[in-house]
Amino acid sequence: MGRGYIVEDTVERYLSKLCEQAGPVTGLLIGQSSAQRDFVVMAIRTPQSEESTAGNSVDKELVSEHARQVSRMLPGGLSVLGVFIITDTDVKDTLTTLRQLVFAVENLISSERLWNPADDEVTDSVMLHVNTKTRKTVCRTFDVKDPKSTAKPADWKYQSGVCSSWATVSCCLNVNLLVPLPHDKTSAENMAECLKEGLKVWAHQIESGVCLIDGKKLPEDSELIAGQRRNVRQMFTAQLLITSKDQRLPDVVQLCGGSVSVRGAIHSRAFLHSNKPKAKLAEKLLKRDVVSTVASRVQMLLEEENQSGDKQQTEQLCLPRRVFCPVKVNGPVCVCDYQFSDEGLAEVIDRLKEMLDIDAAEEDLDTRQEMTAEVTESSDTAEPAVELAEASEPKKNNYIGVAMATAVALLATAASMLYLSDA
Repeated sequence: MGRGYIVEDTVERYLSKLCEQAGPVTGLLIGQSSAQRDFVVMAIRTPQSEESTAGNSVDKELVSEHARQVSRMLPGGLSVLGVFIITDTDVKDTLTTLRQLVFAVENLISSERLWNPADDEVTDSVMLHVNTKTRKTVCRTFDVKDPKSTAKPADWKYQSGVCSSWATVSCCLNVNLLVPLPHDKTSAENMAECLKEGLKVWAHQIESGVCLIDGKKLPEDSELIAGQRRNVRQMFTAQLLITSKDQRLPDVVQLCGGSVSVRGAIHSRAFLHSNKPKAKLAEKLLKRDVVSTVASRVQMLLEEENQSGDKQQTEQLCLPRRVFCPVKVNGPVCVCDYQFSDEGLAEVIDRLKEMLDIDAAEEDLDTRQEMTAEVTESSDTAEPAVELAEASEPKKNNYIGVAMATAVALLATAASMLYLSDA
């Protein structure tokens, strides 16, 4: 037998309910991988579009795009582990389709990641087939790093309280980074690529930072909950310390068309399975969440700006704030969404329903961790690089959201020189 999957029993009830729907139903499996086994805490059906309601074909692009959107809404420790399909056809008739879905999902999600997987990273993705007639489930895995990978059998077991005693690690981090914009400012693709490369540099700085958990630098192989009751939820507060050497970008003189400044404070959170989690895992998942939440917000704002088409010479824009929502299982696990300043909580609730199939009420949402960023007017427009008003320091559980300033289009002349250093 191959990998083992320990699955929250609410997933079984959810899949059984989907068996009552007509036509093939596809969706995502959400959870956390470990060296020994994987833990599945959620199943999420693919949202239906007008095109997908017709016929019995599976829309590969719709499933993979849904996975991309969902991955942005998953805090540290949660990821898309694979896909499922509920159909009245036999598993051997859908194996090729499922294999294509698994690889399409992984390729799109990995294209947005700003880190390289570790050597010991789990590279198996799961596919689950549920027959609507017999209710029989078949579980297989594919090694997504091997294009020639074939299906391997896997063990699928339901269990109650899978994440009831998971540990939570959280931190607040001040963000202050400056990224040059391309000389060809008219190209949205060039600007997006430059931003991604700049964020990769920053992501490496985060990865190299020192992580303190409850004020201590723990040995990598030490158990996070060693000596404590294993069936009790554990909450830890972390600090990420970035040395001055790591904070500074290399001093260079670069021909560019402007800059993007991202400043403010973010709340980051990671969840760890209860099977003897190590301090090394907590640090890795928390750092990845820090990078992912900033990168996701920058990407969302770029997408928003591209749709609006409203370009100013100098813009000060607020990135959306992070809002958490508990998963409807017995445990600390939450998902998140990003609320723009012109949105109400109703829009957040609608997205949670559409993307994650979660029925949430306003009182379920945790909006305390980050406050909406405030943009202040600046009369200083002489410099080609835009300076954003300083965000206040975080106080208690209230954090100022990350804000973004852009200098695009006609702001800087074609020959302007930008001296880059840590602002």
